[in-house]
Amino acid sequence: MPSLFDPFAIKGVTLRNRIVASPMCQYQAQDGILNEWHHAHYATLARGGVGLVVVEATAVAPEGRITPGDAGLWRDEQVPGFAAVAESIKAAGAVPGIQIGHAGRKAGCAPPWLGGAPLEPTDPLAWEPIGPSALPYLPGSTYIPREMAVNEIREAQQDFVDAASRARAAGYEWLELHFAHGFLGQSYFSKQSNARNDQYGGSVENRARFILETIRAVRQVWPDQFPLTMRLGVIEFGEGAEQSFAESLELIRWAKEAGLDLVDVGLAGTTAGEQVPWGRNFMVPYAEAVRQESGLPVATSWMITDPKEADAFIREGQLDLVFFARTLLANPHWVYLAARELGVDSPESTLPTPYAYWLRNWSV
Repeated sequence: MPSLFDPFAIKGVTLRNRIVASPMCQYQAQDGILNEWHHAHYATLARGGVGLVVVEATAVAPEGRITPGDAGLWRDEQVPGFAAVAESIKAAGAVPGIQIGHAGRKAGCAPPWLGGAPLEPTDPLAWEPIGPSALPYLPGSTYIPREMAVNEIREAQQDFVDAASRARAAGYEWLELHFAHGFLGQSYFSKQSNARNDQYGGSVENRARFILETIRAVRQVWPDQFPLTMRLGVIEFGEGAEQSFAESLELIRWAKEAGLDLVDVGLAGTTAGEQVPWGRNFMVPYAEAVRQESGLPVATSWMITDPKEADAFIREGQLDLVFFARTLLANPHWVYLAARELGVDSPESTLPTPYAYWLRNWSV
């Protein structure tokens, strides 16, 4: 069986190892445009030795931003900044990936370090959120999304297509569609946020329609030699969790038929009161079940921090890739330390040449 430091080949892409820098929102963009913060941030992650760097959640439309500081690919002028980041990731030996999405009813908020609450309607940066139904994320909240008409659904799906085309033009070789965390795609799939009575609501087939149509549409413009993946919130913890997971497995089988190549197994996050059983490696069993039931490669993150445990998940066939977030923020060179702990030959090879030289040849 492969190990954490073995290459991973999928479609026409080969990662140098199974370690992925997970998309982590920085909320530092201006009008969706990346800047020097992002250039330094992503180059540092790539130089740390990961196999794949997935650029943070990138809005497909202005109203799809979580906060006004979100990255975006809704117009051509935003492409050059993303291209510079992709180039720096490739130059450091990692594959450049990107996550695109729409925050739906959870859009238009302040950054989390400022409380994360919806912006006041009087704020000049605020906008009206949209969703499958006029149901707020927070019970009793006055921050209620506008129910999307069918033509608006088509427009949102086209926004995904257009953003995917721009991502490819910018040089990205791995695309992740963000259908988790209670954002737009997830909110269509969940009975907690979707009360529609048309072809996009009701049965699991109807609630899956937005996601599946979007995958098929993006597949038409995303080159076949590059992986098309999705982050899906596979389970709504609490009452009805077993049924929600069973429905997600069905959706994933349909998504595979639609052209999906890999599933990044995530949290639903559809409601504020979801009873998430936070704990070490808690999403790994769900990812393993997705792998077994669908036959698709899988990845997950969520409180995986120990190199030996991560390596075991790969060796035992539970995961194909391991996504790391805060671990890499705390130490972008965690890959080197993991290689040492796992007894990998020449762990310095995970580092840029100048770093490797000093570590090999000097003891002080």
